[in-house]
Amino acid sequence: MSSDNLTSGDDQQETASTPFDPWWVVGFVDGEGCFSVSVHHNSRFALRTRGWQIAPVFHAYQHENHGEILHRLRDFFGCGHIRPKGPRSSVLTYAVRARSDLIGSIIPFFERYPLRIKMGDFRIFAEVTRAMERKEHLTDAGFERIIRLAYSMNENGKQRKRSLEDILAGSSETVRQGGLDLGREEPGRYSPILMAT
Repeated sequence: MSSDNLTSGDDQQETASTPFDPWWVVGFVDGEGCFSVSVHHNSRFALRTRGWQIAPVFHAYQHENHGEILHRLRDFFGCGHIRPKGPRSSVLTYAVRARSDLIGSIIPFFERYPLRIKMGDFRIFAEVTRAMERKEHLTDAGFERIIRLAYSMNENGKQRKRSLEDILAGSSETVRQGGLDLGREEPGRYSPILMAT
């Protein structure tokens, strides 16, 4: 075996201890990453967002045989968690869900080092995350805008279980048609009476 062989054990250990190049991270995420905004029914959010939980999440995936890459990626960003993709899956998922980590670490990094393939989804992801930080999702107009943005991501939400119409049902127009007196509610906020039903 020649000393130029890049697969020798010494070279692998040296590579594993070498800090990631930011552009390598961009390429890896363009191939193995995902920016998504999940929308799940959750009754604890009935008073705030019509019973829907909106969650921006950054993911990167890798087979468990190469899981060290995800651990190094977590160290690189300084946040997130690594778990199996499913109970019997051999694929690991690196996920960053905390909005403070997304705004403080993930989004600024990819603004400084732009993606190529996933740039469109990333821009929408960043817009949604920042809008939620400003609490825009707690208003009728902001909720609808954020949901529409989320559904425009990842090939227009074709893998989503619920349709856009299902999520947006119960709009402020529906509230007005219900005959409730919302005159004392803060403008643009949801009625606690309606959300509890």
